[in-house]
Amino acid sequence: MTQYTSRRYPLGVTLVDGGANVAVYSEHADAVTVCVFADDGTETRTELTKRTAHVFHGIVPDLTPGTRYGLRVSGPWDPASGLRFNDAKVLLDPHARAVTGAFDTGQAVFGHDLNQPDQLDPTDGAGHVALSVVVDPHSFDWGDDRPPATPLAETIVYETHVKGFTKQLDAVPEDVRGTYAGLAHPAAIEKLTSLGVTAVELMPVHQFLQDAHLEEKGLRNYWGYNTIGFFAPHNEYSASGDAGQQVDEFKGMVKALHAAGLEVILDVVYNHTAEGNDLGPTLSLKGIDNPSYYRLVEDDPEHYFDTTGTGNSVNVSHPAALQLIMDSLRYWVTEMHVDGFRFDLATTLTRQGGDASVHSAFLALVQQDPTLAQVKLIAEPWDTAGYQVGGFPAGWSEWNGKFRDDVRDFWRGTDGMLATLSQRVLGSPDVYEESRRSPLSSVNFVTAHDGFTLADLTSYDQKHNEANGEDNADGESDNRSSNNGVEGPTDDQAILARRTRQRKNFLATVLLSAGVPMILGGDELGRTQQGNNNAYCQDDEISWFDWAAEDTELREFTTRLIRLRREEPALRPDWYRQGPETDAPDTVHIVRADGELFADEDWDVADAKSIAFQLRHTGADRFLLLLNASENGVEFVLPETNGAAWELELSSDPELSLEHPETLIVGHTAFALLRSKAE
Repeated sequence: MTQYTSRRYPLGVTLVDGGANVAVYSEHADAVTVCVFADDGTETRTELTKRTAHVFHGIVPDLTPGTRYGLRVSGPWDPASGLRFNDAKVLLDPHARAVTGAFDTGQAVFGHDLNQPDQLDPTDGAGHVALSVVVDPHSFDWGDDRPPATPLAETIVYETHVKGFTKQLDAVPEDVRGTYAGLAHPAAIEKLTSLGVTAVELMPVHQFLQDAHLEEKGLRNYWGYNTIGFFAPHNEYSASGDAGQQVDEFKGMVKALHAAGLEVILDVVYNHTAEGNDLGPTLSLKGIDNPSYYRLVEDDPEHYFDTTGTGNSVNVSHPAALQLIMDSLRYWVTEMHVDGFRFDLATTLTRQGGDASVHSAFLALVQQDPTLAQVKLIAEPWDTAGYQVGGFPAGWSEWNGKFRDDVRDFWRGTDGMLATLSQRVLGSPDVYEESRRSPLSSVNFVTAHDGFTLADLTSYDQKHNEANGEDNADGESDNRSSNNGVEGPTDDQAILARRTRQRKNFLATVLLSAGVPMILGGDELGRTQQGNNNAYCQDDEISWFDWAAEDTELREFTTRLIRLRREEPALRPDWYRQGPETDAPDTVHIVRADGELFADEDWDVADAKSIAFQLRHTGADRFLLLLNASENGVEFVLPETNGAAWELELSSDPELSLEHPETLIVGHTAFALLRSKAE
């Protein structure tokens, strides 16, 4: 048998005959040791004796699937220089494919003495930390799995949570509710396919850490934006175990969703990790090579340069950190078969030397990568240091916060919104057209995990985050919401009816506008978080989907909207609509309620709150979208069709009737969608 010679690439664990090749990057370390832990806690250490281009590597015998291991890294303890090596601490392999167990919150997981932060702490971390697990990459049978490859113009995104979606879904067996297997269950998938969405955007599933300060208050990190493992599916979402079984269970979920025609998009957090600032724990990267993996203050490297609000920012100006991110992205596409990514605080990933740049190394690497060229890329285009909507390159879509804010303002009756609202309905050309980016660059949404649900957006003027234990000081205070007459729950039928109208108005605006629509999971059910607009720490009934309280009429309305968008090309253009006098395949005619074109001065009339869009696609049915955000009914003059008469397709006004071919009165705060069938 030929003896295997260790190699510096790929990083992490690679199974070979008799054990595994292990490779760990550290530019500043003196030594790296792999520690294998038996079930009884016995530790066997193997030092990686070879070093090539800052990579420590070697063959570790008997490292087989299911083996639990960690790293001990030796080097200088010099916090003032940004060096925080402490070989008393057992660290996660940054490339670990699975993680078992959990981290304690005491002194053993901190590299420094909690009472004297500049002093090294000698407490052994063994027995107090989660461990990496060796995984067999060939254990899962993908069969004939194929990505749905839904065109972006036909995509409808459903943002949801692996645990919350099925935790209270009775049709899913109790032992798998809230897990990858639960989301793969036919009853869960039926909820998605019958609604008609094409992609699930899963909130973070990378291994993340529970926050000590939350656990002290009896709370838990529910959202998961506290990553500690970029390759490992979060172990708490596994019904089958966390000794590597979570990997195959995740793959099984993706395979089942694909078989149902649903794409899987992951919300990924590469901008920071759970290790926090200089007072945070030493769990992985901080103890392996702190200056390479994290951005440190240039003249004060003991402290971290933070544009994420979490204590640290990943150092994307360093090749090692970039390689870690790129290796992770490729892994989730090639090995886990996911269909795309939504990048949390993506602007941080574009910062080199402090400023966000469309020419950053991260964006350049993604642009030229043949694996990532095949998947959907969605940016959250901001961080704590800047707002970059419209600043990402071609090939990227962005969460369009301007769409969210402007649509909320329009429907709550803010003056002077018609000009801005029209831009949002038409795919935000004011943001994207100048750089020749299409409307599909805009992910249109009015609600997301961060903020009010749709039910709460229409039921509360103020946030109600008392359950978070921060005296209601957390969460966004400017929500552009309306309680429509009473704060919170009410039995007043008039107020309830108005709230229903507004929910339908919001859903219609999202699903009938040019761009890529995204709806927050549960909005179609009328899901409430009781006014909590920052439920990141509510791993309970506040956040979980309450299927028993489903608003069936609202769900059916949402389903009809989605079906319309998917079936009618006039409602989903892949480029900007042009004027009706052109020969473009998609055209729009925008008029006032009286049927006349807008004059320049009309757009600035403060109390003008109604508008009509005639939407056409060559050879297809045409549609007339009427929006009325005023407090009174508005009579719209209907344009001639030169073909089939207008028919009422859908409306949020329950009393609307199309009795006259020339005009239609749309009631207060309501929309109507009319259809003229193609000849």
